[in-house]
Amino acid sequence: MNKKKTILAIIIFVVDQILKSIVQLNNVNISIIDNFFRLTYYQNTGAAWSILEGHGYMLILISIIMLVLVFNMMYSYEDNNLNNTAFGLLLGGILGNLCDRVFYGMVRDFIDIRIFGYEFPVFNIADMAIVIGVLLILISTVKGDLKNGNRSKRKLDKNR
Repeated sequence: MNKKKTILAIIIFVVDQILKSIVQLNNVNISIIDNFFRLTYYQNTGAAWSILEGHGYMLILISIIMLVLVFNMMYSYEDNNLNNTAFGLLLGGILGNLCDRVFYGMVRDFIDIRIFGYEFPVFNIADMAIVIGVLLILISTVKGDLKNGNRSKRKLDKNR
């Protein structure tokens, strides 16, 4: 793993944990932009939309499996800024939420967004990093940023 991925993963992890701790210690509930953006401390024992609520051990196991998969997958992609950013975000985000699950038994969320009357599930920095990381990997995959051996297999499949 190169320095760029490592540094970005550490930054995401540290910023995520610091902000979660500040929000938790102060039990924050602040409106930033009325009817759009709030900082609201929320304890989520499930995943997104509280799915698998109360199944903490399963979510820890899933997080560990995802870490291993992402770590292995990153060696299939070219070493460039897009991919380094994507994998750094993914690793930092997964580690941030995994740390919460292991040490707190839940994930600490605090970003509360409402758009056109729809109230999104409350989320955190780690969640944003994971979503952005996945989107960047999708872009990279469409661009064909897989390493040479994998790319040539894809080209052969397209010619069939």
